Amino acid sequence: MSAIGILRDEIEIFINENGEKFNNKLLSEAVNVSVKINDILRTGNIDLLKNARKLVFYVLDQNEKELVSFAEQEGIAWAEHSLTLSLKLEWVQAIRRTLWQFIYSLDEEKRITADRSEFYQLEKIVNEQIDQFLNSFFLNYSSYKDEMLLKQRQTVEHLSVPIIPVSTNVSVLPLIGSIDEYRIRIIQEKVLNEIAKTRFQTLIMDLSGLAQMERDVIDYFEKVLAGVYMMGCKTILTGMRPDLVKRMVHAGIRFDKDAETRGTLQETLKKYLSLG
Repeated sequence: MSAIGILRDEIEIFINENGEKFNNKLLSEAVNVSVKINDILRTGNIDLLKNARKLVFYVLDQNEKELVSFAEQEGIAWAEHSLTLSLKLEWVQAIRRTLWQFIYSLDEEKRITADRSEFYQLEKIVNEQIDQFLNSFFLNYSSYKDEMLLKQRQTVEHLSVPIIPVSTNVSVLPLIGSIDEYRIRIIQEKVLNEIAKTRFQTLIMDLSGLAQMERDVIDYFEKVLAGVYMMGCKTILTGMRPDLVKRMVHAGIRFDKDAETRGTLQETLKKYLSLG
């Protein structure tokens, strides 16, 4: 076995023999984490002290494959349970400092480093491995968070496209708030899928609650209406505000082919449902 290999074994044995001291030192180095360690265990079933030892041994053994895999698991677990990055960074830096303090104590006791080159080689290995763990952790934490946010946004957007059946053949879609390119695509997907699913024949789109629609969205909206028409469904636009009409006229947009326009939603419903 190489000198560095023997050195790593000595350090691992020393940490195992002084496990309680290692844990206490670690907790004293990470003040903010130490007061939350039981909450983290309860909330996410994450045993910080056990995982700290695991990280140290992966680092010392230069077990890169297990180190990266462990970082991925940790990143996802911390993101899933909404644990903050600042706590993780404090904890890993505390692990780094505690490990070096134990290496120093062992060297003072047994003179395990024969020369400077061995020490510098060990320093390079330890710090690079811990940095690699942090990089992998942050990447997986961020990726999981981004995925969660995307799913939440998709859920919210789907809920914000309420297609309301008012009879067997007629449904109403009130569009409220601002519509960007992402939301208009959600509207298109939900509308076409709902027509295919329920086969209603008239869709009343009420635009009276629409806050804003940019030029590129207006262009896409025209495609949505064309798609509805191709599905064999008639579109009626109600609640068209003057500012929106002006933008459409200036943009050269016309809906005559794929939709008809009427005044208010109430008037349109009266006609189609024979309410008055």
